[in-house]
Amino acid sequence: MKEPILRVENLKTQFKLRVGILKAVDGISFDLYPGRVLGIVGESGSGKSVTAQSIMRLIEPPGRVVEGRILYRDRDLLALSETEMEKLRGDRIGMIFQDPMTSLNPVFTIGDQIGETVVAHQGVTKNVARKRAVELLRLVGIPEPEKRLDDYPHQFSGGMRQRALIAIAIACEPEILIADEPTTALDVTIQAQILRLLADLQKKLGSAMILITHDLGVVSLMADDVLVMYSGRMVELGDVATIFHRPQHPYTIGLLSSIIRLDEPKNSELRSIPGLPQIPINPPPGCAFKARCIRALPICGERDPPPIKTPTGSIVACHAVEADIGARMPVPA
Repeated sequence: MKEPILRVENLKTQFKLRVGILKAVDGISFDLYPGRVLGIVGESGSGKSVTAQSIMRLIEPPGRVVEGRILYRDRDLLALSETEMEKLRGDRIGMIFQDPMTSLNPVFTIGDQIGETVVAHQGVTKNVARKRAVELLRLVGIPEPEKRLDDYPHQFSGGMRQRALIAIAIACEPEILIADEPTTALDVTIQAQILRLLADLQKKLGSAMILITHDLGVVSLMADDVLVMYSGRMVELGDVATIFHRPQHPYTIGLLSSIIRLDEPKNSELRSIPGLPQIPINPPPGCAFKARCIRALPICGERDPPPIKTPTGSIVACHAVEADIGARMPVPA
C-alpha cells in the first residue's frame, strides 16, 4: 500500500472549562491514504468535528491541541506557523463545513468568495479567478453559473449553498478534502445529490477524503475505511467491509444493530444502545463505554483499553475483545 498522505498520531484536544477539562479528542490515531475515503462515525459529541478542526488548526480558546502529531507528507501541521498553515489550508487541504449559511459570508457574492480562494493560493488576477469561479460553479452543478456568480448566499437554496461551499473547497484541487457532516441541514433528496457530487469529485480529483457523519448508510456507500469514535476516543478502525460485516467492539455492534433494515418485518422492535454517552469532562479511569456495555469486565473500570489488532484485521480498543483474542491463542507447550 502507498504511504499515507496524512498521519494522525495520539491526537489530544482539550477545552479548559470552569467545571473541568473537557477531553474532546483523547488519543486518536489513524492514517489517510491517497485516493481513499475515511469515514469517521459516532454519536453527537463523540469528537468527530473537533478531530477535523484540529487537523485544520481551527481550534480556538478555550480549546487547544495538547498532545500528538498531525503529519501531512511528513510535515507536522501542529509545528507550522500560522502563515505556513494558511498556505496549506484551502490549497492542499480543503474543508466543507456543516452549515453553509454560517460558513458563507452574507455580504460578499458567491463569485467573490470563490475567487478570493483562487487569488490567495494561485496568485492569479481577479479576472482569471472569476473565470475559474464560473468553471467551479458549473462543475458542482449550479445552473447558469455566469449569472449566479454575482448572487449573494441568501439568494441560493440550501442545496445550492452547499454546492457553492464545495466549489470553494475544491477550488485549488486539494490533495485532502474534509467533509464535516456535509448534508446535515438538507432534505433527503438534496442529500443524495450532494453525496453523489462529492463521490464524483473525489474520484475526478484523486483526492483523499475524510467524511464525518453519523449516517452509517452513507459510510457504507462512500467510505473505504471507517473510524468509530466514542466519547473522544477511537474504539474501532478498519476497512468498511470488515467494520460492517465483522464488527468487534460492542459499541460498533450496537450502532450497526440500531440501523432500521428494509428486509425486517414492519412491526420489528427498534433497537438502541441503553444509557447515555459519557460527557468527557474529568472522565474517570477506564473505558468510557463501560456503563453502557453488555460485555463490561472489572478491568474496564480500572484502565483504558489499549488498541489491539484483531484476527479480522481491524484495530479495536476493548478489554473484552482482548480477552477473547487471548483465549483463542494457543498456549505454549
